Amino acid sequence: MTVNKVAIVTGASGGIGAACCRALAGEGFSVGIHYRTGKERAEALSKELPGSFLLRADLGDLGEIDGMVEEIRKTAGRADVLVNNAGMSVNRDIHTMKPEEFDAQRLMTRGAWYLTKRVLRLFMLRRNEGRIINISSVVGHTGNAGQIPYTMEKAALDAMTRSLVRELAGRNILVNSVAPGFIETSMTDALPEEIRAGIAGSIPLGRIGRPEEVAEAVAFLAVKGSYITGTVLHVNGGLYGG
Repeated sequence: MTVNKVAIVTGASGGIGAACCRALAGEGFSVGIHYRTGKERAEALSKELPGSFLLRADLGDLGEIDGMVEEIRKTAGRADVLVNNAGMSVNRDIHTMKPEEFDAQRLMTRGAWYLTKRVLRLFMLRRNEGRIINISSVVGHTGNAGQIPYTMEKAALDAMTRSLVRELAGRNILVNSVAPGFIETSMTDALPEEIRAGIAGSIPLGRIGRPEEVAEAVAFLAVKGSYITGTVLHVNGGLYGG
């Protein structure tokens, strides 16, 4: 009996996460669709993708992450690819941001670290095989006014990528980051048209990217690139070269 490989995508109910789920399903993976609040969107996506399954957890809560990993074990029995995509953005300048707002952003970094730790131990290390893909951001490299905690989180994901590669040396587990630039999501859709036009004008390709273009890079790293690890793949239309 052929057993499908399993890919877990966090923050998968919309935008880049949903595009990653579709791309990975197209590569033959059974996809674990994680969500926190977007239940209806996650359910609709799951109906599109045969063999997919839903995973609900607040990644700021370590107990809920443990429950999510147990659900993966019971439902799929394996996790071959983990895409750490879930994120949030608390936007305030350093003078007006409250410590509790900073801490809410910080918990996302801890959640990605802890979920990776648990998936490695229960699934990937036992089989001496796996791929971890962290979705960071161009602003983790360039910085962005009013987004200090967010840029710190994204830079931390890239740092985790590079450090984890060294910890996993010799284990046949590849770890990479994909760093999107400005992408058509609910976040950019909410911007006034003149601001969107200004952003597009600053990008050498002359347009904002599509979620599917980020997902193409994720799918590539999930199934190919067998000699690529510890890298940050920038998907930003030439805005930043790394």
